[in-house]
Amino acid sequence: MTDTTNEPERARPEAIKAVPVRHPGRWLAVAVLAVLTAMFVHMLVTNKNFHWDIIVDNAFRPNVIEGVRTTVFLTIASMIIGILLGIVLAVMRLSSNPILSTVSWLYTWFFRAVPRLVLAILFGNMGILYKKYTLGFPFEQQVGDLLGIDLNTTIFSVKAATLLSGLMAGLLALALSEAAYMAEIVRAGILSVDPGQREAAQALGMSQTRLMRRILLPQAMRVIIPPTGNETIAMLKDTALVAFVPVTNELFFRLQAVGTRMFLPFPMLVAACLWYAGLTSVLLVGQFFIERHFARGTAVTGEKRRGLRALGFGSGSGGA
Repeated sequence: MTDTTNEPERARPEAIKAVPVRHPGRWLAVAVLAVLTAMFVHMLVTNKNFHWDIIVDNAFRPNVIEGVRTTVFLTIASMIIGILLGIVLAVMRLSSNPILSTVSWLYTWFFRAVPRLVLAILFGNMGILYKKYTLGFPFEQQVGDLLGIDLNTTIFSVKAATLLSGLMAGLLALALSEAAYMAEIVRAGILSVDPGQREAAQALGMSQTRLMRRILLPQAMRVIIPPTGNETIAMLKDTALVAFVPVTNELFFRLQAVGTRMFLPFPMLVAACLWYAGLTSVLLVGQFFIERHFARGTAVTGEKRRGLRALGFGSGSGGA
């Protein structure tokens, strides 16, 4: 053994003096953004053409509030129909039956190819094809003429203008178009689940319906929810398209009518932007909480992230 008692004590290293990294570009960007923001706010306050007093006086009247209710109804109803029909179309697209798969593909292709505005106007003019819709025995007129009798088997009959009102035409156009997009979102979510999950469930004897309800869809929701939230926000904004059907009790139509009546269209357009921005903000908050609910068990929480940093991971120097 070597004797180390006579060795001089090593001097302790000096404390490291960390010099923070300078980021002059960030401060320059902040300064530019601050100037642009100040210019924008100054323009909003000083430009009298905005007519803020007129916006405040007219943007919250009862007829406009009714338009807000119609917009919210169209958004909710269109998304419910679109999601339910989209799930059915996605299952059909993934089916081994070529007929079901082809029908689903054709539906998705058509409604993704035609703009929603064109669909809304098309459904609003369906009365050109038929004056009324009748439920009964097909070809009753031809059969009656052949037999020489007056054959009347009508069970139900309604005028096309009554059945396809402006609101119903707009709702169908939005919902059927949304179903095509939701079908692709649901299909992507189902395909994101590990195929072993399906094989294990089938080995246990689960039916296809129970497999989809208990195994695939709950796991696919993590992938489905974010784009569905985006589609809901897009649907809220697309409800303005039904003003061209026209749907006279819709938010954009009501605000546009106020602006036209007062010969001041621009302030009412600003009011429409504020209404849609406010409603969209509410949906964004709801989307945040729904995503957080379905991400439980997979998302890294703040406490876990701090623990990883304490172990040397997740730092700014190339950690995990």
